[in-house]
Amino acid sequence: MDDEGTNQNDGKLQGAGGQAPATSLSNPLMRDLVSDWSPLHDASIHGRLLTLKKLIKQVNGVTVDWHSPLFSACVSGSVACLNLLLQHGASLHPPCDLASPIHEAAKRGHVQCVEFLASHGVNIDHNIKHLGTPLYVACENQQLNCAKKLLESGANVNSGKGLDSPLHAAARNCSAELVTLLIDFGADIWVKNAESKRPMELVPPGSPMGQLFLQKEGPLSLMQLCRLCIRRCFGHKQHQKITGLLLPDELKHFLLHV
Repeated sequence: MDDEGTNQNDGKLQGAGGQAPATSLSNPLMRDLVSDWSPLHDASIHGRLLTLKKLIKQVNGVTVDWHSPLFSACVSGSVACLNLLLQHGASLHPPCDLASPIHEAAKRGHVQCVEFLASHGVNIDHNIKHLGTPLYVACENQQLNCAKKLLESGANVNSGKGLDSPLHAAARNCSAELVTLLIDFGADIWVKNAESKRPMELVPPGSPMGQLFLQKEGPLSLMQLCRLCIRRCFGHKQHQKITGLLLPDELKHFLLHV
């Protein structure tokens, strides 16, 4: 029995889809022959660090659903497990786009996992055909903090799912906070999706969101244009790079949207 305890979600998280495998996950000697769920996946999804250490040689093993231990750690939100897996050679790049760790973390709102993966070099603009980018997934699931962390890390604010931008997803969900965040980071309010609709046209008639878009339709201020230009120069890991600049704190805070 692990002396580090179990994740508080043990009773709820039995798999990425919320379903328990065909055989018991609590027995480390058992392996689910139906779904190919291994003890390593069990330890990762429940945040069992000591068990994970014993099983670490299977660091890149996958289930028949292409769930890697890294993916499972993102399901549970365990940064400690993510760190240990990467220390022992876990791949940041999934063998199949059906189970992308960064997309799963963004979907579930695990900000620390998103930040950890971004800081270790994961492609934060990885665009999967059926999911879109991590930023799009975060906006689609109304995960404001994850969206902000991705943008701070240098994610492309206009890259979404096909012709659908993150701003389209935010407008569709009537999320004023997300819409404001995306526009502040330079989102294109005029871009059209596959149905030739702008984000504003996805807002229900009479919604206060419509007024918000009208307020944002004018040209950007010179200060905002300068901020966006400077941030683009830094590419990915913008937050870390800007923090290290020899500039007054007030100017750093402006560049960082603090």
